[in-house]
Order: sequence, then structure tokens, then C-alpha cells
Amino acid sequence: MPTIAIIGAGPGLGRSLAHTFGRHGFSVALVARNPDRLTALRDELRTAGIVAERFPADAGDPEALAAALRSAASGLDAIDVLEFSPYSGLERVYPEQVTADNLIPALQTTLVGAVAAVGAVLPGMLERGSGTILFTTGGGAINPYPMLAPTNAAQAGLRNWAHNLHQTVAERGVHVATVAINVLIGATAPDGVPHRAPDEIAKIYWDLHSRRDRVEEVVTGHPDGR
Repeated sequence: MPTIAIIGAGPGLGRSLAHTFGRHGFSVALVARNPDRLTALRDELRTAGIVAERFPADAGDPEALAAALRSAASGLDAIDVLEFSPYSGLERVYPEQVTADNLIPALQTTLVGAVAAVGAVLPGMLERGSGTILFTTGGGAINPYPMLAPTNAAQAGLRNWAHNLHQTVAERGVHVATVAINVLIGATAPDGVPHRAPDEIAKIYWDLHSRRDRVEEVVTGHPDGR
């Protein structure tokens, strides 16, 4: 049975990704900091007939994250799809206010965490000649929002590295892609706020995995009303 590991699994997009891939026959490794939330999501997935297990770890702790992914590969099966979307916060910090103190935590969770996660699963993918790695960023990774300067910088770095990685592993059977979510994630939103339901967004990830035809998808607007 193929396995997807979801880094940053929570009650929103992570939940939808777990159900979407689970319905396509995947077992699900849930990785995040909060053990209680992971337990609740694992139990929900199992009730739906999806094989799932929890592996608590902080994406900002490279060693713990790599260990969790090794445990997932041992407890379930080799990781066929890695999805990386930990929440690193949205503190308002403008470019002129950026310091090492507020930039390093964003880099640690977003970029260093991604490198650690990939390091734990990529060797096996290359050995098998197959695999998918999907990174979630925000629209600010492409067109920065001034009030989110540290987050923008960290996600832009992740995007750059991910696209660079794609160039070196695509011909070896591993597809790497980024999803830049430039809307509010939710089934509803205040008037005038672009949004997409998490179940709709999750379909994009499945499409990227199954079609393997592009390195980036930018998510904009709600299909029923921008």
C-alpha cells in the first residue's frame, strides 16, 4: 500500500489531504506538533476505513522530524508521497523590521524543516525510481506581502530550493512541485475575501501527484465567487 506523509497535519488542509489520498488507496502518516490533534485525526481516518498512524514531531526540529519519518516508513511502508505544510505563524513583520531573531524561526520551520524531511525520504525514492514531494507555500513566496516579510523570505527560499531540486531528480523518477496558496483556506469567508474549501485544494495536490506535469500551482479565488 502506498503511503503519504503529511507534515503539519491538522484539521484543515491536512485533514482534506489525508482523506483525498486515503480514498485513492494510500495509508497516511500524520506528522505535527500536537499529539492530541493527531490522535483525533487518525481516529477519524480509521473510522473512514483509511489506514493511518500518528508520528508527533516539530518541523522546526530537524532530528525529530527525520526520526518521525523513519518511524513512519517502518511502521506503515516506504513514503511514496511527502507533503510539507507546517504552520510557522503569520506575525506582522515589515521588511525594515526583519532581524535574525524573527527570521531564523521562520527559516528553521519552513526551509530547514523541509530539507530535513526530504533528506529522510528522498534516498528511498531515488532508489525505487519513484516518488512525489509537494511543498505548500503562500502567494507571498512569489509576490511578497510587505507585512509578512520573514514568512515571505522563508517560503521564497523553500520555493527556490524545491524548483532547483525538481531539476535534478525529475529524470530519476521523483516529481517535486510547490503549491502557492494565495487565498483563505475555508468553505466560507467574509465578503470580498478570496477563498477555497480545503477539499477543493486537496484535489490539486492529487492532480500534481498523478499527472506530474508541472512544478507549481498557484491557488487563487473561489470557483463559486472570487
